[in-house]
Amino acid sequence: MSDVGIVDVAARAGVSPGTVSNVLNRPEKVSPATRERVEAAIRELGFVRHGSASTLRAGHSRTIGLSVIDIGNPFFTDVTAGVEEVASDLGYAVILSNSAGSRAKEERNLLVLAEQRVRGVLITPSDEDPARLDRLRDRGISVVLVDHPPHRSDQCSVAVNDIGGGTAAVRHLMESGATSIVYVTGPLTIRQCLDRRAGAERAFGGPLRVIEMPAMTPRAGQQAAEKLIAEGGLPDAVFCANDLLALGLMRGLAHAGIRVPQDVALIGYDDIDFAAASAVALTSVRQPTHQLGRVATELLLDECDNPATHAHQQVMFQPELVIRESTR
Repeated sequence: MSDVGIVDVAARAGVSPGTVSNVLNRPEKVSPATRERVEAAIRELGFVRHGSASTLRAGHSRTIGLSVIDIGNPFFTDVTAGVEEVASDLGYAVILSNSAGSRAKEERNLLVLAEQRVRGVLITPSDEDPARLDRLRDRGISVVLVDHPPHRSDQCSVAVNDIGGGTAAVRHLMESGATSIVYVTGPLTIRQCLDRRAGAERAFGGPLRVIEMPAMTPRAGQQAAEKLIAEGGLPDAVFCANDLLALGLMRGLAHAGIRVPQDVALIGYDDIDFAAASAVALTSVRQPTHQLGRVATELLLDECDNPATHAHQQVMFQPELVIRESTR
């Protein structure tokens, strides 16, 4: 791909090169409409501004990028630790970015990583559209998906069988006597939330009652508990799409005098450290978070350093149900 410059972007957007420079460096000086037009031209042309002179001379840097969807979730903290260990051992630094589940923010973060001439990018994508990742690959930047199955066969990925995890969770609830089960989830645009629901409904044998929250945080879990109580007819059990939701929901139920597991059984997902340390130790579906980060980084750096011999792999780990006090 030939290099695209600021002049090319300016011509496509119908603005001056100075306006393009302001969008890149001082976006607050540009009107929202003009900024949006320039950003659209940048995406269409695949423009990436140059990083430091030393990086350009080398053609790349000794850095890799890591893009996650929720830096506040301990799940991603553990994944990041695994990434950093391998990268450090092999002489690489890691640039961490957080999309917060936003496609627009993720695109901006990826642009910054490309500007820094990173060798490769590890990413848990915010949605299922692979176009922005293909643009990175077209520029010679290797991409490995983390906690996500591959978008294409010639791409490495490291994921966990979330359908199997959802199945194990609800099967355990049913074996414990639950006949009415609610699934509390974050946005169903997130693949993991969809897959965990699919597995849960497979075990249940039909559709579950679903409460979809805009975030996967303890606060959202507490709000889900309030919603559950307000709707009336408490279920026998609740399966949450992650532990943060489950811990917040447990708190919300406790505030209303509803006991876990005597009144409502509860299962989370991820098995973060707080799960075992909560007031009622939380049953959870454990993911090999540290190993996810390590294996993904090994695959990425092998692709970067050994392109002639690298073989793309799609690694799928199996989750493990850890039974504690929150289920009967």
